[in-house]
Amino acid sequence: MLTTLDHLPQGLLDLDSTQLHQLLPGPTLIHLPGRRRPPLFVSVLLHGNETTGWLAIRRLLREHPPGQDLPRSLSLFIGNVAAARYGLRHLDDQPDFNRIWMPGDRPEHQIATQVLDQMQQRGAFASIDVHNNSGRNPHYACVPQITPSTLHLAELFGRLVVYITQPQGLQASAFTNLCPSLVVECGLPHDPHGVGHALEYLQACLHLDHIPDRPVLTQDIDLFHTTAVVKIPPHISYSFDSNEADIRLIPDLDRLNFQELPPNTALGQVRHGWQLEARDASGEEVSQRYFQTHQGQICTKVPVMPAMLTLDERIIRQDCLCYLMERYPDSPELL
Repeated sequence: MLTTLDHLPQGLLDLDSTQLHQLLPGPTLIHLPGRRRPPLFVSVLLHGNETTGWLAIRRLLREHPPGQDLPRSLSLFIGNVAAARYGLRHLDDQPDFNRIWMPGDRPEHQIATQVLDQMQQRGAFASIDVHNNSGRNPHYACVPQITPSTLHLAELFGRLVVYITQPQGLQASAFTNLCPSLVVECGLPHDPHGVGHALEYLQACLHLDHIPDRPVLTQDIDLFHTTAVVKIPPHISYSFDSNEADIRLIPDLDRLNFQELPPNTALGQVRHGWQLEARDASGEEVSQRYFQTHQGQICTKVPVMPAMLTLDERIIRQDCLCYLMERYPDSPELL
């Protein structure tokens, strides 16, 4: 069930993400007034182990105590409170809270629908979903559509932008019908630089009078787009340190994130010729396009750039091994 509030519960900003369950019964949408309308929508803790968004929001709201209006109204969605209690992406009996923003029959789908309905009624200036990576990645923005306003919001966060077309059910994708919408990826959780970057960005968005609708030149951003999501099939075992696993991944795998890898780059050793599973935006299996086995190793077959490679074996199983990207086709300007 969604909890909706028009104020901050007393003491909320004193709580770490692992303590939020003490005041919040579950997913909570908080509407706070500001000098401008419509509100900026910000979602944090869709993944309970990705804490930068909550840490940044705490600092931001402490700078605007009750009685001191924000520069713009703010609608804050605090997502998976139950998983945050244990520092987990999501609990085993839960769906991923960043995959529920589409029709479905689970209670979590109904919560997402309620949030969307409220924000449609109130209007939304923009939607910012704050995330972390579980592996080493630079800070970057993800955009579910290529429009001038969305790209300007992304450019405000940094030069590195990724156009995402999968997976389904993303919060940012669901909000594209309401307002410019994007995800900001702020590196590893608890990294002070990530928290500071998220805070500065949210402050900047709250102070915006409008979002420009003029084109963004290709020279102003580095734009990539995802071409496939890579997973390890459920029946295949994997490890970073065990020779008994079907796939033994290289121990520093996440150093390859956002590196343009040449063909024959080794990702790990395999037994019995096991392969990875890669699917494009249409769901077609395309692993043979990107990977090959050579002398007992999984290697790249063509030049690729991975993102979101992680050393966290639980997250690999819950989500994916990585996404594959390529540069978005150049054009004089992006419309």
